[in-house]
Amino acid sequence: MERLRGRGWRMTAQRRVVAEVLDGDHVHLTADEVHARAVAKLPEISRATVYNTLGELVSLGEVMEVATDKRAKRYDPNAHRPHHHLVCAQCGAIRDVHPSGNPLADLPDSERFGFSVSAVEVTYRGVCPNCAAA
Repeated sequence: MERLRGRGWRMTAQRRVVAEVLDGDHVHLTADEVHARAVAKLPEISRATVYNTLGELVSLGEVMEVATDKRAKRYDPNAHRPHHHLVCAQCGAIRDVHPSGNPLADLPDSERFGFSVSAVEVTYRGVCPNCAAA
């Protein structure tokens, strides 16, 4: 919220609610999930307002769109700290992970094919404890 205000983002009630819904660690909600949680706090908020606000937050670099599989895009507010994702292959749960090392440096020059590589996205896949117990 502070960063958004500092950037001059007009903080309407609807925008504030969307930002509040996205607050927290390991938050990776779909637009529909953001809308459902926003409606619980502000019943008159429209789906279009949620989608537009998410688009603005992505454009500002405050939220990242995450597509880890063929499911709906998810919105990750952890846009300011480099991280990767751990995804459950069964239920789709996503967790942020911060492994040591530099995956960009791990790509040898011979495998870069002349590309000037600027970013790396790593997705670890497995089965979460809840699905494993089921």
